[in-house]
Amino acid sequence: MTTVPDPLPTASEPFIHPALFYRGLEDYLTGVGGFVEAALAAGEPVLVAVPGPRLAALRDRLGPARDGLALVDMTELGRNPGRILAALRDFADRHPGRAARIVGEPIWPGRSRAETTEATRHEALINLAFAGRTATVLCPYDANGLPARVLADARRTHPVVVEGGRERPSPHYADPADVGTGCDTPLPDPPGDGTVAVDFSAGLLSAARHRADVWAAEAGLDARRRTDFVLAVAEATTNSVAHGGGYGTLRLWTDRGVHTAEVRDRGRLADPLAGRRRPSPESADGGRGLWMIHQLCDLVETRAGSGGLVLRMHMAAGGS
Repeated sequence: MTTVPDPLPTASEPFIHPALFYRGLEDYLTGVGGFVEAALAAGEPVLVAVPGPRLAALRDRLGPARDGLALVDMTELGRNPGRILAALRDFADRHPGRAARIVGEPIWPGRSRAETTEATRHEALINLAFAGRTATVLCPYDANGLPARVLADARRTHPVVVEGGRERPSPHYADPADVGTGCDTPLPDPPGDGTVAVDFSAGLLSAARHRADVWAAEAGLDARRRTDFVLAVAEATTNSVAHGGGYGTLRLWTDRGVHTAEVRDRGRLADPLAGRRRPSPESADGGRGLWMIHQLCDLVETRAGSGGLVLRMHMAAGGS
């Protein structure tokens, strides 16, 4: 049986970010359900974002809908891990002056390697996004079903680990910047033939967008998904011209039913939270383009290095 500590943070540690390693459904319900019930008893708002099957079990455990409790299927919210952080911050912002309690399970068995890498990046960035805020974000990890490398990364992205009924500081906790660098592994080459490559600059943005539109139509994306895909490409290429050295390269390909647009330029991601928080309408640019890309795509992979910035935007033909 797993227990978690009192969810109320101390004055010296306003933000708490524990990883809960659970083994089996009973362990899960004890740890996560206990956390939620303690928070509700303390009168604190709670957001629970976990995969659908776990969500159903928690609903059974918690009973009828209760004020202050929001339940969300993480397989929908977090299909693209780059969307999650904005949703968590939005929930906390809707309850100013109160301690936000959040359960977020961004990695579950069956996630692809690419999704898991971006979800690990998300877990590290939580520590930056919530620094100094009065909040607790509890992140469950299936210790029986997830690969050892994922559990090792969880120890690097969470200052505290709860396992086997015991809470302890993680000796492997790492600076979020170091975790982000570790996530910037080389991306695989597109498979086989059929990749379309388009160089663009300020005067060729319209041509690049048109090529992406024609390609998406030929690839079989329906009208709505095609519009989203082309809009994401337009935002990415415009950002390259404005912030990535004035030019870049767009590549387009399809692999196993997933349509991908990749934009490479000479830029750098100065703000690691860019695109992962809702942009302010008062801001001159505010990262609106990258935020929109995350909302539109099923998966966004970013790679930052000495050679520049790579943005891969994936959209499944039958996705939502």
